Amino acid sequence: MKQIIHHAVYDTMADWETGHLTAHLRNGAYQPEPGRFEVVTVGPGAGPIISMGGMRVVPDMAIGDLSPRDSALLILPGAERWDTGDDLGPFARKAREFLDAGVPVAAICGATAGLAREGLLDDRAHTSAAPQYLQAQEGYGGSARYIEADAVTDGDLVTAGPTEPVAFAREVFRRLDVYPPKVLDAWYRLFAQSDASAFEVLMSA
Repeated sequence: MKQIIHHAVYDTMADWETGHLTAHLRNGAYQPEPGRFEVVTVGPGAGPIISMGGMRVVPDMAIGDLSPRDSALLILPGAERWDTGDDLGPFARKAREFLDAGVPVAAICGATAGLAREGLLDDRAHTSAAPQYLQAQEGYGGSARYIEADAVTDGDLVTAGPTEPVAFAREVFRRLDVYPPKVLDAWYRLFAQSDASAFEVLMSA
């Protein structure tokens, strides 16, 4: 049975931040269980959105219809709109619902600010673009849990800054047990460090 990965989509979404993650979840290459994951897009409503890169995406479903019981993961990409008001507040509140239900949430870049305002980082280790970025968010009380790292996993929450899409994917793959540890290490070395020796490991997987 396929596991459904829900990927939030909204205007000004940062296209590049989740590409490694979704492509390699769906691809199945190097995975012990190819075809295990399906990606479903979730928008504010039924209408199309325009990403930061100008791509027009028609969501598969609306955020109001999303339930944690139907999902293996919620992905929240960055977007300029996380910093320009509360338009994306419903996605942060949905993240709370997921975490309360024990279903993982992965947030990168501006999405971490939305989670900060929702209070979801106060008691969880996390990272973002910079500590000052989160400290500027109203309601954030998690400064003591901030970690300077490319990506951080604390239980069911994965966070990363805007320059770390590969590390972000790595942490989600680890949390979902997508690859064996040796393969995951090789995948990261290939895509993050251009380590040609890692390709041999992947080919033998």
